[in-house]
Amino acid sequence: MKAVILCGGQGTRIRDASEVLPKPMLPIGNRPILWHIMKGYAQHGVREFVLCLGYKGSVIREFFLNYRAMTTDVTVTLGRHDRIEFHGQHGEEDWKVTLAETGEATMTGGRVAAVRRYVEGDDLFCLTYGDGVSDLDVAASIEAHRRHGKVATVAAVRPPGRFGEMRLDGARVTEFNEKPNASEGFINGGFFVLDARRIWPYIGDDARTVLEQEPLRKLARDGELVAFPHTGFWQPMDTAREYGLLNDLWTRGVAPWKTWP
Repeated sequence: MKAVILCGGQGTRIRDASEVLPKPMLPIGNRPILWHIMKGYAQHGVREFVLCLGYKGSVIREFFLNYRAMTTDVTVTLGRHDRIEFHGQHGEEDWKVTLAETGEATMTGGRVAAVRRYVEGDDLFCLTYGDGVSDLDVAASIEAHRRHGKVATVAAVRPPGRFGEMRLDGARVTEFNEKPNASEGFINGGFFVLDARRIWPYIGDDARTVLEQEPLRKLARDGELVAFPHTGFWQPMDTAREYGLLNDLWTRGVAPWKTWP
């Protein structure tokens, strides 16, 4: 099974993200937030990733193309017979990462459409954003998705209302509103499980399609969007304050999203 991660945004509200790094590469501790997200998935058995690149995508490419050099000690012998020796292993030896260019100006739905060929051969795939962490039980959300048999599952959380609010009838999502002025119910937690064969009519192939608008609204209207309630830790990294918060939690050794050993 694969996890598609949207990595193309600019993150203009965090200075380092817009001027130096793509937002998914902002570090929490000594690793990019993208790495933290991937470690969370890997802990639940999802170790194949499709990264939808856009703004400063070359930085993400370089990180993974030089992953061993970036994460282990290295001895470089200079001279006529140059040699590079890596010391030790890393904990991601079984990861498979596809780096997919999806366009700098492409919207979220368009990015998913652009990587269709990498996931449509499976029965389902996970989808999330490259700028938020959680202790979500990914395996349980996948199992719930298989049980209900609908097209889409979305993690439903209850933080302050700045994201897509969802109204629920039991577990079924009856209405989806992106970024309401005030939130009284569940909101889009940004962790999805999608049917790899039936999702495409909802997304289409237009690069301008915003996943959080018509695709999710239509899924809700059709009764094909089901919530997976999550009451544990969930934190996006949209502002400098949130960036600082995540780093503080990590530095103090109390990061709730660290579910791996």
